[in-house]
Amino acid sequence: MGFLFVALGGAVGAMGRYAISLLPVKTRFPILTLLTNVIGAALIGFIAGVVSDGHEASPGAVLFWKTGVCGGFTTFSTFSLEAFSLFEGKAYLSGGIYIFLSVSCCLAGIFCGKKLAMLVR
Repeated sequence: MGFLFVALGGAVGAMGRYAISLLPVKTRFPILTLLTNVIGAALIGFIAGVVSDGHEASPGAVLFWKTGVCGGFTTFSTFSLEAFSLFEGKAYLSGGIYIFLSVSCCLAGIFCGKKLAMLVR
C-alpha cells in the first residue's frame, strides 16, 4: 500500500514541478528551479516539523507528502532536510561534508553523464 501512496504523491509533485516550469520567466539564471527547490524544502520542513511535534499522522500520509509529493517535486527537499537535521543535531562537520559531497558529486555526475552521452552518439 505504501507504494501507492508514494506513486500518487509523486504524480502530484511532478505535476507541480512542471506547472512551475511553465511560468513565463525568461532569464539565464535558473530561478524557477531555485524556486521549486526552495518550495520543496519548505514543504518537507513543514511536514517534518508537524510530525516531529507529536501531531499524529498516518504512515500513508507521511509517505504521500514527504516521499511522494516532495520527492516528485524535488529531491532537493530531502537533501535539505537531511543537511538541516545534521546541523540541528550539532553534527556540523558531517553536515558540511554532506553538503559539499552532494553538490560536488552531483555536478561531477552531470559532467560524466554528459561525457558518456557524447560517447554513445
